[in-house]
Amino acid sequence: MTTLAAEPRVTPIQGIRHTGTLAWRTLVQIKHNPFELIDFSVQPVMFLLLFTYVFGGAISGSPGDYLKFGLAGIIVQNLLFATMNTGVGLNTDLTKGVFDRLRSLPIARFSPLAGRIVADVVKQAWAVALLLVVGVLLGYRFGSGPLDVLAAFGLLILFGFCASWMSVLVAMLVSTPEKVQIFGFALLFPLTFASNAFAPTATMPGWLQAWVKVNPVTVLADAVRGLLNGGAVAGPVTQSLLWAALLLAVFAPLSIWAFRRKV
Repeated sequence: MTTLAAEPRVTPIQGIRHTGTLAWRTLVQIKHNPFELIDFSVQPVMFLLLFTYVFGGAISGSPGDYLKFGLAGIIVQNLLFATMNTGVGLNTDLTKGVFDRLRSLPIARFSPLAGRIVADVVKQAWAVALLLVVGVLLGYRFGSGPLDVLAAFGLLILFGFCASWMSVLVAMLVSTPEKVQIFGFALLFPLTFASNAFAPTATMPGWLQAWVKVNPVTVLADAVRGLLNGGAVAGPVTQSLLWAALLLAVFAPLSIWAFRRKV
């Protein structure tokens, strides 16, 4: 009687290499479909220009003064909206059978999911850096040192990574990419606009201020403002890290469970 040889196990190092390969696959697609960069390039810059020059004078007196307040909030808003692309991309791969084809290959089972998330984190980093550069071109000047700016950049990428797991979970539970977008807009629009991302909390009705003050978008925007402008950072940064840890602790396990059931 002959026995079949057991399939070789994929080592962690191989899994990391597989993840990097699939992340690169996602990024390379941009060369063949440049429109994928619209959500990470054109849309963020458009938001920054519109809010600065249309609402900036009314809110802060001048576009230049508004940039000191609004740049951080606009970056946070675009970061959170960009997390929807992770869910949309994953759901598209699932519905088109890409994951079924990848599953037949001798690769780590987690690498398709991890590769998509890593690639989208790179895209989010690009969008944050682009907005900072455009903000400087429009007249914004940092009020802190390089280390604080790097800390703000790192905090944003970390928070974006943790928040992406909400989109991943939705992608595993719904049947079409369009439903991921609908859910994302239904959640993120009230979350971002009912915050101090675009306007000071003091200008809002009292009943709304109570929510705005505890809104995680407000907390993150305050942390980024403090790091970029040289203001208070200890409280907002700590709260932002706690919110990021909570999002990761809740949604990452649920997403992985749903992913294993799905594929």
